[in-house]
Amino acid sequence: MTIDHSNPLQWRFSDRATALQSSAIREILKITQQPEIISFAGGLPSPATFPVDVMKAAFDKVLTTSGHTALQYGPTDGYMPLRQWIADSFSKDGAKIVPEQVLMVSGSQQALDLLGKVLINEGDRVLVETPSYLGALQAFSVYGPKFASVQTDDDGLIPSSIAPVAEGARLLYSLPNFQNPTGRTLSIARRHELVETCARLGLPLIEDDPYGALSYNGDPLPKMVAMNPDGVIYMGSFSKVLTPGIRLGYVVAPQPLVRRLELAKQAADLHTAQLTQMVVHEVVKDGFLDQHIPTIRDLYGKQCQAMLDALAEFFPSGVKWTRPQGGMFIWVTLPQHINAVELLDAAIKEKVAFVPGAPFYATDPLTNTLRLSFVTVPPERIRHGVSVLGRLISARM
Repeated sequence: MTIDHSNPLQWRFSDRATALQSSAIREILKITQQPEIISFAGGLPSPATFPVDVMKAAFDKVLTTSGHTALQYGPTDGYMPLRQWIADSFSKDGAKIVPEQVLMVSGSQQALDLLGKVLINEGDRVLVETPSYLGALQAFSVYGPKFASVQTDDDGLIPSSIAPVAEGARLLYSLPNFQNPTGRTLSIARRHELVETCARLGLPLIEDDPYGALSYNGDPLPKMVAMNPDGVIYMGSFSKVLTPGIRLGYVVAPQPLVRRLELAKQAADLHTAQLTQMVVHEVVKDGFLDQHIPTIRDLYGKQCQAMLDALAEFFPSGVKWTRPQGGMFIWVTLPQHINAVELLDAAIKEKVAFVPGAPFYATDPLTNTLRLSFVTVPPERIRHGVSVLGRLISARM
């Protein structure tokens, strides 16, 4: 057979595909693969926290005792013993969650995509924090919403700012704990006010909580889904407390919504890998996380303090930053005349990287903001990298 290559195929992409945009973080991460770069850019957990031996033992046990089941197709909603473990962990302080309210997903990013698919029509209003998680903005954008930004301050989202922009909104997306990108935590009083406000307005509330276990002092933070299981959609993940490579997250939501998400997931990937679900259940079922998570908190807390100390030493007056009590991020606000993208170009030339803040805004981006992640950088390199940034910022003051 002879194929005529004189008239190459002209690919015609869908409008949706044409509108897709690359993640600013993913593009920067291509640069930071160079070992000489001090990268404050990626929101990657520290590999030092990965329980490799424990995971290996769990894989061996699951494959030895239940290999044929683990390697087979599984149910779309997930491995029942793991769903039951999650439901039991949420059924505290009067709340009652059943496994039928739990859907296993291939990482939280799939949960965002599925929620967008079943809740958002083109042109619908979607409420997000200012700024918000870039991955959520990307996932929802595929479905053509009109974003409306809800105001925030040092205590997180401001519930009183919801009503003026809530008319016709399909959902509100929030990250209450050590938010990505700012590191802020929603105060307990505001959690109650937010849940009550959304319930009054009939507005579904998404509680995205990948960092909640990473409080440096170990104090538990109340989950909003426990305050109103009928109106709050909770997103959880094993990426930050075990390893992101297993790509395992979950949604806890009212059963009618879980059923719609399950149908959407069937069309996407049939089911999340049975093997990894069984392995994770083997790891967590006897309380391993109770011993493991404190070691993560301790490491991240020390590295956060190292960065805060370096910021205080090297950054000039007129620059502001958050002081997180957990999680992986610090948010920096520069004087208005300094553009973080231009600063990044200069920093990369000196082997330091970060993420400019503008992509985290759904509307009205602030170009004088940036995000720093400290968890994969040793304290001595944190100090050097911050000193470089401080010098570059001072030269622009």
